Amino acid sequence: MILRTGIGQDSHRFLSTDSSKLCVIGGIIFDDIPGLMANSDGDVIMHAICNAITSLTGVRILGDIADELIKKDGVTDSQVYLKKALETLGKQRITHVAISMEGKRPQLGKRTIEMRENVARVMGLDVSQVGLTATSGEGLTDFGCGDGIQIFCIVTTVEG
Repeated sequence: MILRTGIGQDSHRFLSTDSSKLCVIGGIIFDDIPGLMANSDGDVIMHAICNAITSLTGVRILGDIADELIKKDGVTDSQVYLKKALETLGKQRITHVAISMEGKRPQLGKRTIEMRENVARVMGLDVSQVGLTATSGEGLTDFGCGDGIQIFCIVTTVEG
């Protein structure tokens, strides 16, 4: 049995409050805050998971595959990028995903379970295999001051 661990990070700044772009985090829409700057929906959770998978496989999802999907078909849904990332795992099977968010907003509260359920659904996992924590960082960074969101993600796989 071979265990592997991939780490991914992503961050995006909020657009101005007069932007009509929706804020999507973990595939869930937060309509009480502005969207995130990105050429896609800016879903920082999906992007961080893609980056963690890239660290496992070496296949660049964001920057290569996602950019091609945007150019060719206009696909901006980061859940599609994650599905493409999952296809690159080969014999590796994901056993756990740990997600850590830093940001003053949004307050996740009861939406945490909704986000975990959606990530699990997209990845074909049980919700117990997806962890999500959040902190404001006590306002020590731009994220903690409310200017954007930063995500760190660890994906654990087993092969064999």
